[in-house]
Amino acid sequence: MAINNFIPEIWSNELLVNLRKSLVAGQAGVVNRDYEGEIRNVGDTVHINSIGAVTIDDYVKNTDMAGPETLTDATRALEITEAKFFNFQVDDIDRAQQTPKVMAGAMAEAAYGLADVADQFILGLYEDADAGNMMSESSPAADDAYEILVDLGTLLSESNIPKTGRWAIVPPWFHGLLLKDDRFVGAGTSSGVLINGMIGRAAGMTILESNNCPNGGSGDAGLFYIVSGHPMAWSYAEQISSVEGYRPQSRFADAVKGLHLYGAKVVRPTALAVAPVNRPAS
Repeated sequence: MAINNFIPEIWSNELLVNLRKSLVAGQAGVVNRDYEGEIRNVGDTVHINSIGAVTIDDYVKNTDMAGPETLTDATRALEITEAKFFNFQVDDIDRAQQTPKVMAGAMAEAAYGLADVADQFILGLYEDADAGNMMSESSPAADDAYEILVDLGTLLSESNIPKTGRWAIVPPWFHGLLLKDDRFVGAGTSSGVLINGMIGRAAGMTILESNNCPNGGSGDAGLFYIVSGHPMAWSYAEQISSVEGYRPQSRFADAVKGLHLYGAKVVRPTALAVAPVNRPAS
C-alpha cells in the first residue's frame, strides 16, 4: 500500500470494527453505550441524566388528591479519562517482500491491543460496586462454582435488577470448574445469539470467559473477582479520535498512528455483584 493511497476514513472504520469484535466487557449486552455522544478529546464529558422515583399513594374515593409532586433529577458525568495510541511503521523492503500485505495485519494487531487494554479498564471498575453486592472471599471446588453464580444472581434479584440480560464474566480456570457440573449449560447446547467470550448459561446468566478478570495483583495472583451484573450497571463511551498515515522523514517506510479515547463509569452500582474467589492449587 503506497502512502499516496492511504485513506484515513477507511482505516479508521476498519480499526473500530476490529476493536468491537475483540471486546468482552465493552461489548453491547455487557455494558451500555447509550451515552457516547461526540467525543473529541481527553477530558470531554458525557452528561447522563436520571430521574428520581415517583411516589405511589392510596386513592380515596371522593377525596382530593395531593398536588402533583415535583420530580427530582440528577446528572452524572462520564468523563473521557483514557487516551491510548499506537504508532508503527512498515519498512518499504519488508512491505515489498510480504504477501499478504503487512499493513493490514499490523492494523488488526493494533485493534486487538487497544481492545485488550480497554477491556481491563472496564473490568477494573468492579471496585465501584456497592459493598452490599460484594460476596465474601471463597475457595471454590467443582461443586461450588455453580453455587457462586446462583448467589450472585440472588444479590442482583434482591437489588431489583431485571433477570433478562444478566451476565457474569469468569476466568478460564473457573470455567473449567463449571464444566464439571451438569447444571452448567455450555454454549454448544444453549439457544440465543452468541456474543464475544460466551461459554454458556448458568443461574439465569450468560457466562462469558475472559483472561482480563481482575485478580489480586502480583502479591495475590491466586485471587480473582467474578464480576456479574446487567448492562444498566455501567456506561462506556469511546472514539477512535484520529488515524493518520505518514512517511517518517528519515526512513523509507510507511507509518500509521492512531488515538483511541474512552471512558467508563458505574452508573447503577447495585446492578453489579462481585465474588472474590481463590484459584485452586494445581
